[in-house]
Amino acid sequence: MGISESLKEKIIIIADTDPSQVVEILSFLKKDGFNNIKIAKDGNKVYDLLRPHYEKPEKIGLIVVGESLPQCNVNEMSMTLSSNEGGIVVPFIILRSDNIKSHTDKSDDFHAKGLIHYMSRPLNYSEFMLVVGFQLSMNYERFLRYKQEDRLINELAERRVVDARLKYLVVHDELTNLLNRQNFERRLRLILKRNNRLHQNGGLLFIDVDLFSLINELEGFDVGDQLLVEIVGIIRQLTSQGDLFARIGSDEFCLFLDNRSAEDIMRFAEKIRKDIYGSRLFIGDACYSASVSIGVSAQNTKKVVYHPGEMISRARQACGMAKENGRNLVKEYNEDSARVQERNKDVYWVPLIRKALVEGKLFLFFQPIVDLVTGDISHYEALIRMRGLDNEIISPIDFIPVAERIGLIHRIDLWVIEQAIDFLAELPPSMSDIALSINLSSVAFQDSSLLPTIKEKIDLSWVNAQRITFEITETVAVDKVEQTRELITKIRALGCKFALDDFGAGFCSFNYLKSFPVDYIKIDGQFIRNLINDDTDQVLVRSMVEVAKKLGKKTIAEYVETPDAIRKLREIGIDLGQGYIFGKPQMKLLSKKNISLTDLMNEKKPSNRKLLKIDTYTK
Repeated sequence: MGISESLKEKIIIIADTDPSQVVEILSFLKKDGFNNIKIAKDGNKVYDLLRPHYEKPEKIGLIVVGESLPQCNVNEMSMTLSSNEGGIVVPFIILRSDNIKSHTDKSDDFHAKGLIHYMSRPLNYSEFMLVVGFQLSMNYERFLRYKQEDRLINELAERRVVDARLKYLVVHDELTNLLNRQNFERRLRLILKRNNRLHQNGGLLFIDVDLFSLINELEGFDVGDQLLVEIVGIIRQLTSQGDLFARIGSDEFCLFLDNRSAEDIMRFAEKIRKDIYGSRLFIGDACYSASVSIGVSAQNTKKVVYHPGEMISRARQACGMAKENGRNLVKEYNEDSARVQERNKDVYWVPLIRKALVEGKLFLFFQPIVDLVTGDISHYEALIRMRGLDNEIISPIDFIPVAERIGLIHRIDLWVIEQAIDFLAELPPSMSDIALSINLSSVAFQDSSLLPTIKEKIDLSWVNAQRITFEITETVAVDKVEQTRELITKIRALGCKFALDDFGAGFCSFNYLKSFPVDYIKIDGQFIRNLINDDTDQVLVRSMVEVAKKLGKKTIAEYVETPDAIRKLREIGIDLGQGYIFGKPQMKLLSKKNISLTDLMNEKKPSNRKLLKIDTYTK
């Protein structure tokens, strides 16, 4: 902020007991063109310097005073001189050993108006000079407001005060006086360029206050704000003058440590964590404790980072890992970690999924499910696919888990339901016996629009609801039993059927199966893959079939790939089979309604499929 020459002629009083501090402040002020500077070693000397100018208070610019100045009550002095409307009105910069501001001070009202400004040692002199300019502007504009009778001049003066305050707030956070995100990123960008050029290292700490939203909810926003100020004060005591410290979110802070090794940065982060966790923070009459999770992203010159956003993102990911592992931890960014790789995968797939939803790049394949006694095709399973950038067909195993993580899965669920029912509605009357099995995702039952969508679609399409079977996995059903049972009951009341997929995967389904309203049991593929050669799998499958039959539920075996498997499944008593030996997933239905099981079982060569079926919705 540019300071006019007239303001530089104002008297500035420096009152502090630290000679080196006084010399530094004096040097910076003179370097910027301030020459009318007075020095005071105690409170009495301050009043002696002010007394000659009582009749002309406009000559006084501001007072820079140490909090522990002898022969002086600094709070009383600042409050008196800053609120004296009829005489000398002087702004103050009060130097403190930390930046923890007492919120019980009566000076709060004046501090809020910008008349009293607290700064922590060691001083950041670029920030100090900015505050000096702001305080001088404030002092000058207040003088105009009281001395000028012309209304226009008065309004213009008030606007200049606001402008001066806004210029300060543009680059600072109002609560903590730290850099804001925009200014932090601007400065960090310059440092990264310099370090990359000079092959110097540094590191960024992403600091997140644990359970801060809970503190706000339970104690109120005022306590939350004060707690942040206390935490910032603890961190500021550990930082050096050259460190960049910023508040970038409600309870999120970034601290860049320049020219430090990776080991030093991790030790420093651990020191911050321990000091905050070990502190007792007094706010009013209450005592609070807090903890922080810290993510560290080191600037490694072997892999150049140019953009501040990339470094902040890495540190934020590391902080996320700290929170996931229990909070109150320090974690370093690691490109090889599963969470980072998962995020990178999400970054790649998210735009493709959104594009597919908007541009109609999703479509359905159909795979037959066959009666193992008659060979009749009981129904088809509808399997979702996505078309990629090069028109390649993408399996759901690649994009469905991503869609579940980022919240797009609900739109995909509804799309599959609508497309499958539309498909049935468009079939000719001669194919009115065709039925479909539709997979629901692991979070489908959390969507309140699921039931209304199914009901509306069935009503509008006039499709017989008995031609529709919905599949859910065992793990989803067992996870929220009552909620799942209630919604299944309502959907079955429409006439639809249900299948419990991956049955036996969790080995706890028998506890719920007797009261679970499903029509089909799809035995998990791990029991079918090697059924011919594994006696244990045969025993388990037989027990599943026996229980299902007694409960009046049909069984379906997936991964049926060989003639031997068909024979063994028929022997055990499985009702239906699904696998490449009956038909691969494809966009069209099979032209025939019956498959000759005799011909299949008489084949001498096994199925030539090399990969096992991974085509179900959520796999």
